[in-house]
Amino acid sequence: MATTAVIFDFFGTLTPSTPTNVWDGHAARSAAPLCIPVRTWRAALDASFPERATGSLGDPAATFRTLAHRIGADPSEEALAAACSARMAAQRELFVLRADAISTLTELRVRGLRLGVLSDCTAELADTWSQLPLAPLVDARVLSCEEGRRKPDPELFRLIARRLDTDPQNCLYIGDGGGDELTGASNCGMQAYMLRAADWADNDAHAREDNWAGPFLSSLTDVLSLLEPSPRAGDLA
Repeated sequence: MATTAVIFDFFGTLTPSTPTNVWDGHAARSAAPLCIPVRTWRAALDASFPERATGSLGDPAATFRTLAHRIGADPSEEALAAACSARMAAQRELFVLRADAISTLTELRVRGLRLGVLSDCTAELADTWSQLPLAPLVDARVLSCEEGRRKPDPELFRLIARRLDTDPQNCLYIGDGGGDELTGASNCGMQAYMLRAADWADNDAHAREDNWAGPFLSSLTDVLSLLEPSPRAGDLA
């Protein structure tokens, strides 16, 4: 079937990889106002990712309050606000796109493809989405924190296809493999490709399919080679 849409993962795909030391540094910034040891706070963040990524702990302030209480801390409202502010600032640093992201998305649109983003993410991405440079280029998004589901839940893949007004069989799915996303996309009929960029080995991602045996790409720009080029004016004369 003809490809009518391309769906991208966000973190580690449209954005550069995030190594462990960066996650550690970000955790330190939100741990400081809460007076919680960094390793303890990082462990709490990691353990709670399934809950945070499905929005089940509430907004950032409610989430941090719950996690602090689990650790045995009881931060003030001022401390929670400062920790949430530090968290948002840190997250915004992770929303910076790969150098070839905008050019690739733009060319795909020129070729008539519809574009989607499917991400396991926490509330900060949803809250910032409209400010991202890719937002005007994306026809549909599905964010786990808004849907209450995580990859590889098949409903997420079916949902993004519906929002793009196409069938899963007409979709390419591009991701770094986090959250068993490539298997999830393939099981729903999408053609899945792993983005294995130069920084792939540095990425600290949840449940990544390191043993993916399917096709892979070395850069976002390589997505263009999977599709027919758009006709140019001279070709139509």
